Amino acid sequence: MMLKFRPLTAYTWKDFEALFGEKGACGGCWCMWWRLSAKEFEASKGEPNRRAMRKLVKSGQIPGIIAYLDGEAVAWCSVAPRSHFPRLERSRILKPVDAEPVWSIVCLFITKSHRKKGLSVRLLQAAASFARKNGAKVVEGYAVDPRKGKTPDTFAYHGPVSAYRGAGFAEVARRSPTRPIMRKQLK
Repeated sequence: MMLKFRPLTAYTWKDFEALFGEKGACGGCWCMWWRLSAKEFEASKGEPNRRAMRKLVKSGQIPGIIAYLDGEAVAWCSVAPRSHFPRLERSRILKPVDAEPVWSIVCLFITKSHRKKGLSVRLLQAAASFARKNGAKVVEGYAVDPRKGKTPDTFAYHGPVSAYRGAGFAEVARRSPTRPIMRKQLK
């Protein structure tokens, strides 16, 4: 697969909208779940979340990268400094491992037609490269590691632990049987 990766900017906004569709990827999320409190998120599902993400992009922040195949947006990865995701700070399971500043990968979204083709590994590699180019020394993600059976796609948006391992990440903490924290040191 000849993939290209581009940051989400005002220039690529229309591609992001097309990728996420009318429903905002999953239940009107628009990748705002980790950026808002539970109460704020519930009140903002759908169009308010889309506007909030658009405002973030217009402000000059780059909240992640888009993967393209033959010019079509086929996948998304939310990657930014951990401080951009306040909900992480309130999580018992995903609280900081140490005091080292990290960038966080909080979401992978791949169109149905491109799932199960190894795209998650490539997306994670590109996210790590993007973080490194923007000054990160460490990037971490919060993988899903199902104990039995398969995790439904709706709940696998963090990415499977196997994809993180395939992209060169190593487990550094596990406070829940199914949610390892995976890290990659960037050079």
